[in-house]
Amino acid sequence: MQPQGVFARVDVVDSAGSTNIDLAAGAADTGQFFPDLSVLIADAQPAGKGRLGRAWEVPAGAAMISSILLWPEEQCLTSGSGKDFAPTGYGWLSILAGVALCQSLRTHTDVDATLKWPNDVVIKGRKLAGILAQVVPARSATAPAISTMASSGTEMGPGVVVGVGVNVSLQETELPTDRATSLLVEGVPASGLDRNQLLPEYLNNFAKLYQDFAAAGGDAHMPLSGGASAVELARDLMSTLGQQVRAELPGGTMLYGTAVDLNSDGSLRLRDALGQEHNVSAGDVLHLRRTGPGGALGYA
Repeated sequence: MQPQGVFARVDVVDSAGSTNIDLAAGAADTGQFFPDLSVLIADAQPAGKGRLGRAWEVPAGAAMISSILLWPEEQCLTSGSGKDFAPTGYGWLSILAGVALCQSLRTHTDVDATLKWPNDVVIKGRKLAGILAQVVPARSATAPAISTMASSGTEMGPGVVVGVGVNVSLQETELPTDRATSLLVEGVPASGLDRNQLLPEYLNNFAKLYQDFAAAGGDAHMPLSGGASAVELARDLMSTLGQQVRAELPGGTMLYGTAVDLNSDGSLRLRDALGQEHNVSAGDVLHLRRTGPGGALGYA
């Protein structure tokens, strides 16, 4: 935490129905102090939600659960870059969380974690972690959660809560589907299952990426302090790119094609069998792979 670290507020609780919902509710309460880079950490999450309202229930001690509140426009002011935060930058915040998590997992546990668009971290095609971002309405600069660096009475942009849940010590029988995994199931030794080491590493890694990204005005193609841009970092870790995929779009439409790249707003670009390109900004994406002796296409 500040002044030694970068986080302005850290709350640790035994249990949270949903860290995202609880943190977003606090951020929306103008009488409370939830500044940029506030964190809520829970040991258990009995009523968590994933994408599309799916349940994600976690028993105590079995997962790494955290949500971070971001006010990107405030971070732009803090950086002194003189840039406004680009609207396209909001779609990258959950992707950057995935990048930070993959990097930390590879460093701390030696597993080959990759990104599956839009918001999963996978190991050998099995889901290890999910990431969920939700928007928090903008508040005036006079609210307690907004830095005094903002001009008094001006309106800041919206905030974003980015939640991450990582399956750490769940047994095979405790996983929700056979397409899920945990660090324990992947054979990570006990030293790599210590959430008191893994969580700070991820949080600090993400905070650095976020600060650099805000200093670049939320432009995914601008180099960050390490030299690579956000889009380059994501491309290097995203197993979806180059894959044949099926995108299940809102409304039930199915789109088949090859995932060819990420767009400036973080959406996925698909090329269908006729060579036409489509931009997918929301929906589920399933990787197609050859399975069985006949080489039939299956989904991962």
